[in-house]
Amino acid sequence: MDNKQVIIFDTTLRDGEQALQQSLTSKQKLQIALCLEQLGVDVIEAGFPISSPEDLNSVREIALNVKNSTICGLSRALDKDIEACYEAFKGIDHYRIHTFIATSDIHVKDKLKKDFDDIVNMAVHAVKKARSYTDDVEFSCEDAGRTPIDHLCRMVENAISAGATTINIPDTVGYTLPYEFGGIIKTLFNRVPNIDKAVISVHCHNDLGMATANSLSAVLEGARQIECTVNGLGERAGNTSLEEVVMTMKLREEYMHGVYTKIVSENIARASQVVSGITNEPVPSHKAIVGSNAFAHSSGIHQDGVLKNKSTYEILTPQSVGFKENNMHMTARSGRHMIKAVLEKLGYREGSYNLDDVYARFLKLADRKGQVFDYDLEALLFFSHQDELDTQFELDNLSVLSGGKNIIPTATVRLKIGKRTRTDSGTGNGPVDAVFNCISRLTGIKLNLDNFQISAKGSGMNAQGQVDVDVIYEGRHYHGKGLSTDVIESSALALISACNSIYRAKLINEKQDKN
Repeated sequence: MDNKQVIIFDTTLRDGEQALQQSLTSKQKLQIALCLEQLGVDVIEAGFPISSPEDLNSVREIALNVKNSTICGLSRALDKDIEACYEAFKGIDHYRIHTFIATSDIHVKDKLKKDFDDIVNMAVHAVKKARSYTDDVEFSCEDAGRTPIDHLCRMVENAISAGATTINIPDTVGYTLPYEFGGIIKTLFNRVPNIDKAVISVHCHNDLGMATANSLSAVLEGARQIECTVNGLGERAGNTSLEEVVMTMKLREEYMHGVYTKIVSENIARASQVVSGITNEPVPSHKAIVGSNAFAHSSGIHQDGVLKNKSTYEILTPQSVGFKENNMHMTARSGRHMIKAVLEKLGYREGSYNLDDVYARFLKLADRKGQVFDYDLEALLFFSHQDELDTQFELDNLSVLSGGKNIIPTATVRLKIGKRTRTDSGTGNGPVDAVFNCISRLTGIKLNLDNFQISAKGSGMNAQGQVDVDVIYEGRHYHGKGLSTDVIESSALALISACNSIYRAKLINEKQDKN
């Protein structure tokens, strides 16, 4: 590997998912993984196979479909975890097993109840076990930022001797400062005799807002892999933000001593939007690089400067990360070839979607809106992926009467339930409440609405309305999405989506009870 290249290791699907209220489905994870592949991510940490059969199968599905990124599975320093990783990757040509154990005193003594010699022996055994399956083995010293430096040097040396090809130094709780963390990496390079036999990686958390700075400080001291997530998604305050470290290295190449990544930066905005949409984690408007305000100017002085010379107040162009005006005019007159071409432009491979289904949805939307934009098409594609999941409930027809102070909001909803069709009518405090009451009776699912959010997908009067609902059923949280130019229809679709998630969860529980 070129010593100037910094490997981008994305853990959105593993560490990022831990920040979500509800786990992602296998199809959602695959959609994100394909997007990360298009982004140019070198290594995708697809999951933690031992955690559940579904996670193991999801990791395998991603490994079978992603061709241009190395797929990685996480394991503790335990035989059963490493064997689960092997099971997920059986028959795959190349993959990575990432095994870890805690090394800080507080973790070793209080969590693991062991002495450090035992921890070193467990680490060495785990690395050797993983190497018996693959020659691409990563070892992590959990909570390295708070590990005594003598212990850290010893652990790194032993893990490399056992066969680890990548050594990860995590600031697991976001405790260190940039100068301090860079000093840890510098010390490892100075004191570990076989350090040149492995790639040194860093995995920083943002508890003190230092994740990006700590990661870049480590790179300046010789680290050549950054573990990060799209939009900085992750536990607690999040992980290192992929877009921040990538664009910093690109913009400040001279200061960063010429290091570079293979990320296709023009695909960053799209990756951010896909991850945000699938995880239901909105990107803060002030988020660096990908926030809606990142390239906005409201100050008169700033606007004047930008009009005269954009570089007066913009150090990056919106186009450099993929924000650009849509110039593909899609209407009801557009054919399948046009839709396919736009999807290819957006990075979707032929065969990764059902063109007939997307085109049918596109025509219905084009009849309502007149002109369809690329972000509309991507939203349709996302929802078609969602619909590929087994569904028990499907909206067949919706009629709502509302308006005027003397009219009681009334709804009539017809659902396809399995192979049957049922209809219900009723009233509510408003049109959406009336629709929800009908759906609740038709599905037989009595749930509590915890959160209801409407957002516009697109711009102007004809923008599609996306509704996200969070519901609680038998103590568990479920999420549903709906998309339509009619907000009431979006609301109905969102609740039905949540009901389908509840139905699938009940089926899984029933299967587990039988086993």
